[in-house]
Amino acid sequence: MRTNIVLDDELVEEAFKFSQTVSTKRELIETALKEYVNNRKRRNLKELKGKIKFSADYDYKKMREMK
Repeated sequence: MRTNIVLDDELVEEAFKFSQTVSTKRELIETALKEYVNNRKRRNLKELKGKIKFSADYDYKKMREMK
């Protein structure tokens, strides 16, 4: 999708300082959007804390040993 936007130049420059693999503004924006989406997905998972009920015989340590 082609979109024209006005970006804060100082913010863009600061973002470039934190990125090692990004060399264009387009890559910078795409990386920022991906990180934003991933952050929101993780936040949604955190909201499930305390709402999932595990069976009485659930043993996560035993499951880690299975390989």
